[in-house]
Amino acid sequence: MLASQAERLTSRKVRPLNDNLRHALTNARLQPVDVAAHLAVDPKTVHRWLKGRIPYPRHRWAIADLLHLDEADLWPELAQQHRAISDEVQAIYPHRWSVPQATWRHLFQSAAREIGILTYSGLFLAEDTGIIRLLAAQARSGVRVRILLGDAGALEVATRGIDEAIGPTVMAARVTNALTLYKPLIGADNAEIRLHETVLYNSIYRADDDLLINAHAYGTPAAQAPVIHLRLTEPQAAAATYLNSFERVWDAAKPHAERA
Repeated sequence: MLASQAERLTSRKVRPLNDNLRHALTNARLQPVDVAAHLAVDPKTVHRWLKGRIPYPRHRWAIADLLHLDEADLWPELAQQHRAISDEVQAIYPHRWSVPQATWRHLFQSAAREIGILTYSGLFLAEDTGIIRLLAAQARSGVRVRILLGDAGALEVATRGIDEAIGPTVMAARVTNALTLYKPLIGADNAEIRLHETVLYNSIYRADDDLLINAHAYGTPAAQAPVIHLRLTEPQAAAATYLNSFERVWDAAKPHAERA
């Protein structure tokens, strides 16, 4: 019995201290108690993470966002799990809310030619002042920024609100709020906002050849639906289908300036 207990003890993996997380907290001038308060967890839990225990994904993403780092910078041992599934499919996220905020920033910051956003309101991005400033900075640097939002008065927007069980007027209000928050981009060189009246099967977020596709599911809020990270690898690839869809919606949409 003692021998079997010893075998179990020696077979347990001893996790090394997470020096990456410790150094990141030091550089950010944060204490474990600060992280605990931000994530609403017990400080003892943060100390366990520093000792090598790997947090749940939602906590890893929250810590990475808090420290403005990528998850792989803090837990490099997880990098293997985040390698591209294929040349075209880079990653799949079970929900839009599970995409780390740092991933959205990196996507738009990586653009050298073009940024494209196709959604109904995109309010979760519009409410992020850092993202708005990043989009404006990219436009000033010469990157073309095109944003497609739903027409608040369109039947399709109202129908989406009904499908999500939030009511026909709530979705329209979100579009109106988003337009107010996107105001720093209105009239800016290289940036344009258009309003569309299409049935939105997917929201598309593009930076050059990289796309985050938020698939829509009936009765499911977009934040709960999956997101696929695609990379354009060839003209007939799946990513090209979404890029063509974006262009068709753009061509049929009305410039926001005309409606102001």
